[in-house]
Amino acid sequence: MPDSQTSAPRGGVRLARGASPWLLPTVATAALSLTRARRSGRWAAVAVPTTALAAGMLWFFRDPEREITQGRVISPADGVVQSIMPWKDGRTRVAIFMSPLNVHVNRAPLAGTVTSVEHIPGGFVPAFNKESENNERVVWHFDTELGDIEMVQIAGAVARRIVPYIPQGTKVEQGERIGLIRFGSRVDIYLPEGVDVAVEVGQATTAGVTRIDRD
Repeated sequence: MPDSQTSAPRGGVRLARGASPWLLPTVATAALSLTRARRSGRWAAVAVPTTALAAGMLWFFRDPEREITQGRVISPADGVVQSIMPWKDGRTRVAIFMSPLNVHVNRAPLAGTVTSVEHIPGGFVPAFNKESENNERVVWHFDTELGDIEMVQIAGAVARRIVPYIPQGTKVEQGERIGLIRFGSRVDIYLPEGVDVAVEVGQATTAGVTRIDRD
């Protein structure tokens, strides 16, 4: 199935879909200040921070191509494993914390069909805080070869917008881009009973590359 974004050369980097509301005004302000800085010292002082901010935005909204790992369940997010918790229904929740330095485009952990995409309003507690489970979030369910797989995108203190790329009913390939969380945030994935976790708390993960489960 084609990716949800415009194609780019293997190994290349594109800008994440959904970045425009943040990126365009920042880059436009930086370009204006640089142009006027040639004639005004006051504008030169403005050009330094605006250009730095624009460069930071371009880095934050990067969306690199990935060679997708073969495996039953792969990481949906770049970040660090924050916790691994058994759930009452027999599932295991793996929580991945994403700092502002990580790529914030999330990917499908398995191939399957998106059976639901539910936006749930909430607060904006820092994503590393336990109370962040009540934050603004989008809950995904995928019908896969392992059955129903739940994944939750959680907004953080700065990340106040989650941008799903695909709707309910869409068939996805493993590792396909499915959405974006702006700035620091968290992604939880719930593994079915009987699926062993291959990652550890504190381990770095790469979306589409790090395998989450163990054979």
